[in-house]
Amino acid sequence: MDIEAVDVGVLIDDREIVAGQSLTCRPNTMTALVGPSGCGKTTLLHCVGLLQRPTFGRVLVDGADTSSWSSRRVRQFWRDNAAFVIQDYGIVDDESVAYNVTMSATLFTNRLRADQSRLEAALDRTGLAGRGGDRASHLSGGEKQRLAIARAIYKDAAVVLVDEPTASLDSANRTLVVDLFADRAAAGCTVIIATHDEEMMAACDSLHTVSRQRSDTTAKVAR
Repeated sequence: MDIEAVDVGVLIDDREIVAGQSLTCRPNTMTALVGPSGCGKTTLLHCVGLLQRPTFGRVLVDGADTSSWSSRRVRQFWRDNAAFVIQDYGIVDDESVAYNVTMSATLFTNRLRADQSRLEAALDRTGLAGRGGDRASHLSGGEKQRLAIARAIYKDAAVVLVDEPTASLDSANRTLVVDLFADRAAAGCTVIIATHDEEMMAACDSLHTVSRQRSDTTAKVAR
C-alpha cells in the first residue's frame, strides 16, 4: 500500500511538534524516519499509521484521503492491513509465544484459534521455531522483538510501522531484526521505521529527516 503524508503538522498544547512533513512510502521499500531525540519521529509515525490525526495536512492511503475516515474505518485499516512493532515489544508476558503471534484464543479454554501452518512459518522465519508453547516472559529482549515481528508476518500485514526496534538490542539481535524488516519489504510490504540506528538506516531505501521545518526525504543509492 502507498502511504503518503502531505504537509503534515502536529500541535500539542499549542506547541509545534512537527511541521510541513511530506513523504511517500511505497510497497517493497523501507523508509526511515530519522532525526535527533525529541524531533517528532514517533509523532509522525503515528500520523502516517493513522494512530494520531495531524493538526494540519493530510495522510493518504493508496491515494484515498483519510482525513474524514471514521474510527471504525481506521480500525478496519489496522485489522486488515497494518501491524505496529514498538520499542517495548507489545508482548503479553503471561501468555504463550503462540498466543502473542496470533492474538487469538477461544473463550474460557484459552485454546488457540489460529492457522497452525502460518504460525509455524512465522516462528520459523524469526528464529523461534518450536517455542510456540513457551511463556513469552521466558524470552530474552531480542527474542521478544522477533516475536513482535512474527506477529506482523503471521498477520501478513501490507503496512508495517516500527518505532525504534533496535534501541535495546545487542549487535547480533540488531542484525537479525534489520534483516527481518528487509525481508518484509522484499515480500511487498510498506515498512516505515522511526530510528536513530545507523545499521537500520543503511538498510532502508530512503531517509526522511523529521523536524519542525520543511521536510526532507533522501532516496538512497540502490544497494
